[in-house]
Amino acid sequence: MKISILASTFLLYLASLPLANSLAVMSVDLGSEWMKIGIVSPGVPMEIALNKESKRKTPAVISLRDNNRLFGEDAQSVGVRFPKQAYGYLLDLLGKKVDHPLVKLYQKRFPYYEIVADPDRGTVLFKHDEETFYSPEELIAQFLKKAKEFAENGAHQPIKECVLTVPGFFNQVERRALLQAADLAGLKVLQLINDYTAVALNYGIFRSKTFNETSQYVMFYDMGASSTTATLVSYQTVKTKERGYVETHPQATVLGVGYDRTLGGLEIQVRLQEYLAKKFNDMKKTKNDVFKNPRAMAKLFKEAGRLKNVLSANAEHAAQVEGLLDEQDFKLAVTREEMEGLVKDLFERVGKPVEQALKTAHLTMDVVSQVILVGAGTRMPKVQEYLQKAVDRELSKNINTDEAAALGAVYKAADLSTGFKVAKFITKDAVIFPIQVTFERNTEDGLKVVKRTLFGLMNPYPQKKIITFNKHVDDFSFSVNYAELEYLPADEIVNVGSTNLSEYRLKGVAEALKKNSGDNVETKGIKAHFTMDDSGLLNLVNVDLVIEKTVVPSVEEEGTLSKLGSTFSKLFGGEEEKPVHEKPEEEPAPEDNQTDKERTGKPAADKKPPLNETGGKNATDKETPKDTKPKVVTIKEPIQTSETVLSLGVLNQKQFEESTKKIEKLDKIEYEINRRATALNNLESFVIDIQNKLYEEEYTRAGTEAEIDKIKAMCSEISDWLYDEGSQADADTYEKKLDELHDLTNELFSRVWEHKERPEALNALHTMLNHSQHFLKSAKNLTKATNPEKDVFTEVEINTLEKLINDTTDWRDNSVKEQNQVKPNEPIKLTVKMLMDKMAALDREVKYLINKIKMWRPKKVEKPAEDKSGSGDKNTTENEENVAEEETVAEEETIEAPTVEEAVEADQAPTEKQQEDDHNEL
Repeated sequence: MKISILASTFLLYLASLPLANSLAVMSVDLGSEWMKIGIVSPGVPMEIALNKESKRKTPAVISLRDNNRLFGEDAQSVGVRFPKQAYGYLLDLLGKKVDHPLVKLYQKRFPYYEIVADPDRGTVLFKHDEETFYSPEELIAQFLKKAKEFAENGAHQPIKECVLTVPGFFNQVERRALLQAADLAGLKVLQLINDYTAVALNYGIFRSKTFNETSQYVMFYDMGASSTTATLVSYQTVKTKERGYVETHPQATVLGVGYDRTLGGLEIQVRLQEYLAKKFNDMKKTKNDVFKNPRAMAKLFKEAGRLKNVLSANAEHAAQVEGLLDEQDFKLAVTREEMEGLVKDLFERVGKPVEQALKTAHLTMDVVSQVILVGAGTRMPKVQEYLQKAVDRELSKNINTDEAAALGAVYKAADLSTGFKVAKFITKDAVIFPIQVTFERNTEDGLKVVKRTLFGLMNPYPQKKIITFNKHVDDFSFSVNYAELEYLPADEIVNVGSTNLSEYRLKGVAEALKKNSGDNVETKGIKAHFTMDDSGLLNLVNVDLVIEKTVVPSVEEEGTLSKLGSTFSKLFGGEEEKPVHEKPEEEPAPEDNQTDKERTGKPAADKKPPLNETGGKNATDKETPKDTKPKVVTIKEPIQTSETVLSLGVLNQKQFEESTKKIEKLDKIEYEINRRATALNNLESFVIDIQNKLYEEEYTRAGTEAEIDKIKAMCSEISDWLYDEGSQADADTYEKKLDELHDLTNELFSRVWEHKERPEALNALHTMLNHSQHFLKSAKNLTKATNPEKDVFTEVEINTLEKLINDTTDWRDNSVKEQNQVKPNEPIKLTVKMLMDKMAALDREVKYLINKIKMWRPKKVEKPAEDKSGSGDKNTTENEENVAEEETVAEEETIEAPTVEEAVEADQAPTEKQQEDDHNEL
């Protein structure tokens, strides 16, 4: 199945697998405040999935109260009354210890949560009650599971694969924590994509035809709920040769990134909340302090959010909350100037991410063609005013600020999925936290700590890097950590968290060297292969001892040794790398020293001696000294490696299983709650529906008085029960009551349906009989007895059809007569199924004859012997013309008969004149 979308000047091609085997894919843009879901499926290309309220975005809030789990707006409502039991703004808590500055800030903003340390990991745990604790991973996993449900409802099929957006400033630990949350939700993450990269992709796919080999620079300024990011992106076309031939594709490359982790709409909302609380206390309406009442502060937080949004478009608005504290109402007029005065220091920080993005990109604003606004926070006039001063140009608003990231991510999901094919658009992200390798080395001056940068600031990824250790002859270890982050503000360096990532211990180095020692062996060092994958995650792929062995093969050994060297050089998926010669011991280098075959995708040039005409070597080649030239064979010996995580680790197997059971328990409770609500609603609806129908004439006629009285009594009994003791019944009880009611009413409803549908079915049978009679009349002229030259049908076939038509007509007349003698409330004599069976039998017989006439061909006329006098030619010509004429007539003798469906749709049988005209034409 192929689906194409023309979006502006860009075509997105979706070629799905067969529908039965295809799987839709989705993206989740999980922000601090909102969740947006994108889907791509056969028939639903690049669309935003709606939630149960048919809205395109869902508040990222989950509530857990009395075993009732709610999401979105329902959870927000619970959070106003019971703030401790509704959780939101969770993204900033992933992968952080309790003493992290951002966790402390979270506790200050939402003091009603009781946050404790995980006894094993030291990470955040919400104390829900005395026995229940929830980690951010568990809560976010439930968000993702709900997103999966919304996406499957929109795509009408199961979904397992997704792409998740992630803040670009998320470090290694935070990214792995989000991946584990997705794993808890049962999702396969194809890729984590930085939110600004997803926005850049969404912007680019609709404008790809405007790109060329010259770079176009665009800056995206995104102020969301919790953070602000400025990203400088270049767009251009590049040539690739991935499939063996040169192709040109558009590419978006992230060149510079600047961010402020705490500048966003949430901070403005919190300050406005505190302002309203102080104003209420100043009114002295109650002796109690509103700051000490969590429910009152939750109400003010919600009102502050509404007020913030309204004042972004209006100069003045009134904040009001009914029964804020001690049943006292609160109302206060607030101007936009007053709100802006509360956050004046925040506006001073608006331009900082722009400066940082330009600094990391080593560019100036002169090359930037557009500054595009993204995120709800950029709607504030004051934010736009300060940003315009920082960039010194007009701001562009030509992108969907809410949905750009979700749609860009779902495009990437379709690209990565095996079920779809999209027009290629390359994205290159950039490292914003440099990574280095640190190890110890013995020198003349003693033990020395050596640091080597592995991935530098703004290095593009995905990318592979290799670091070579030349002087180690025994087991050793090295660590991987973040390099100097001096380009970041001091407070942000603290927010990054632990700079130590992992320590790797290498074992068996001495044994590998001893095993591969000799006069003809040269050690090229121990090479550690690292990758920074598409998700921005660092991985150590493998560690090898690389040696080069020089051999002098004999003529007989040449073929074997040549193959041996080729095999060794390609072991473990490796390529022949060369160490960096500037600092040959540890300097990392890109993995770009490939063989001819790896570089071009074609076999290397044939270096074997030329063959003679018989396919063997020339006689002179056997004596050439070329056969005994020394050859270098590259050998890679794997080195055993173990990793020790120095930063926060992910959930271990036991913790993961416990979290899974906890979520499954909540899923089961939610399922039973929804099942009960559905069963109750179905029972109530059916009772009301029956009670109304029993007063309609078609139901009173079709049922006996005793039958109707019995149904009415049962409906009345169930109705009273529902509003009394039945209000607390379980789903099984409701479903059982509904089944009993169905059993009692099935016969009545069946009779009503039969009386209603029978006239239409009789009319369809009557129409089919008329058409069949018409066909029979024409078919009788195509038998051997009536038309020897066109003997299509046998007498038996004609008689069989005629008998079937007559029998069906007699059966219909008798059955209708019998049914008319039956009262409407008595058992049915002539059912619709009987009529449909008769029509099906008639349809099969007519179709058999129709297919036979379609396959019939006239017999060929044998040509007489040629007459030498020439008269034979004339006769032959006339005979050929006769045959051609007969074939033409045969083509015109295609007789069509109606199917059951066509007969049902027909209004009336053909008139006698129409039958006569058709016969004459035949």
